[in-house]
Amino acid sequence: MSRLLAIDRPAAVSLRQTDHGAKSPAVSLRGWAEARLAEAGVYLDSGPVRLVTFPRVLGYGFAPISVWLGYGPQEDLRGVIYEVHNTFGETHAYVSPFDGDRIKMESEKEFFVSPFFDVDGRYRFTLRPPQEGQMGLVVENLGPEGRRHVASLKMKASGVSGPAIVRWLVVMPLSGLGAMIAIHWQALCLLLKGAGYRVKPPQRPKRTTLTQRRLDETARGNDVRNRA
Repeated sequence: MSRLLAIDRPAAVSLRQTDHGAKSPAVSLRGWAEARLAEAGVYLDSGPVRLVTFPRVLGYGFAPISVWLGYGPQEDLRGVIYEVHNTFGETHAYVSPFDGDRIKMESEKEFFVSPFFDVDGRYRFTLRPPQEGQMGLVVENLGPEGRRHVASLKMKASGVSGPAIVRWLVVMPLSGLGAMIAIHWQALCLLLKGAGYRVKPPQRPKRTTLTQRRLDETARGNDVRNRA
């Protein structure tokens, strides 16, 4: 591993373990992930846990969402944790069992993310798990009127080396601040358009939400006919 990349120490690109999970050195990242997955009835049997997130760059970083992938001993993906962060330093985990190549899971929205949306409605997570070095995620915010907001991530794996990190820093020297700048720029644009601003409520005591598989409309129709 390049000296430009480090865990829990200053470096050009770094990962601070207390940015994730329980955010406490007393609780390991793996221990936190296994406990959340167990709440959804997912057990890894000592299989690996992989964290896909935004690192700190030049000491600063913000991860709007981090994806935890829990595998069984045979590298079979068994569960996913969507760890959502807001700009107020709060975190909530949405946990999904996984048993397919691409899966849509839905859950009640339980966490304040944006001052332009109430804590209501539902989230729909559509994950394309890592395959041939690529991974994709779409998160939709759904309300009675339909889709309110959508965010997507497309990721491609690449090797980590000193030259690769230097190229990254030259091309995107402020990438650590990029997510935060983009969030506040979008907020300013919404305010200028007259969007209503909500005061942040206290975070709810519930910190883990279990998702449910989404049936498409055809499947729902067939299920209704079969029961009839």
